[in-house]
Amino acid sequence: MLQRLNMVLMSSVCSRRLLSRSLSKKVKIVEVGPRDGLQNEKGLVPTEAKINFINLLSETGLPVVEVTSFVSPKWVPQMGDNASVFKGITKYPNISYPVLVPNMKGLHSAIEAGVNEIAIFGAASETFSLKNINASIEESLKRFIEVTQVAKENNIKIRGYVSCVVGCPYEGDVKPETVLTVTEKLLAMGCYEVSLGDTIGVGTPGSIRKMLSTVLEKVRPEQLAIHCHDTYGQALANILAAIEMGITTVDSSVGGLGGCPYAKGASGNVATEDVVYMLNGLGIETGVDLRKLIKAGDFISGVLNRPSNSKVSRALAARL
Repeated sequence: MLQRLNMVLMSSVCSRRLLSRSLSKKVKIVEVGPRDGLQNEKGLVPTEAKINFINLLSETGLPVVEVTSFVSPKWVPQMGDNASVFKGITKYPNISYPVLVPNMKGLHSAIEAGVNEIAIFGAASETFSLKNINASIEESLKRFIEVTQVAKENNIKIRGYVSCVVGCPYEGDVKPETVLTVTEKLLAMGCYEVSLGDTIGVGTPGSIRKMLSTVLEKVRPEQLAIHCHDTYGQALANILAAIEMGITTVDSSVGGLGGCPYAKGASGNVATEDVVYMLNGLGIETGVDLRKLIKAGDFISGVLNRPSNSKVSRALAARL
């Protein structure tokens, strides 16, 4: 019995060593809480609270903090203070502060506010695209041609998003070939990186691997990020699957903020605290201070008057 136990333990150790050799030594975390996390909140979060929240995130060592969205307040009231928030935050050196822009009007407003990085978006589902922005995939991408041209003329970096990369609330499974097509078009416009989003959180490691296998046939892993929602509790497993395939950039939201209005019961983005804890356990460097991250999550959870959705934050709080 003892000999068998020793063999099992040795096998486990060998497996961990083999896994560690196959994983990147460093992963970049893109914090999307202030934008993707807060945009669906029904109650307006005070501007000063958003500024304090972002400043707390900047103190954690995060390399990227997505600040806001330059959209019409008519459609997204929560982002109506976009310019005030962007101008009000402390800009830390070596941290990127991208903002989402949907059109030329948004871009001009962002430029006026002093933005030096934007994000644009597409979808891998025709129905989702039509219902979300009243345009086909092709039409939505054409809208960004002028946006990207002007952004490049103003030395503004461009990041891309693709929604519904494995599943759609209307169409069901999404073809990986469609994800590849949209990704390639965003890269051709000038995006330095494209974030692949499981928008409604239906993905599993199997579907994520299948999608990435197709995309990686034509796109380099350093040009991609993975963006997982945790609706079915699969986000961490999906992120690990993506990292095992060479992806080294992960989007996440402190406190698990956010959610998809098209998926009943959606629990929001994967919590940044949980991602960092997992990566720490794998010996992967993020440069992020977990305790400071929890502090930022606790702050915004207090503003929203509800507990954090981060399991790591809750577990550590219970031990104190």
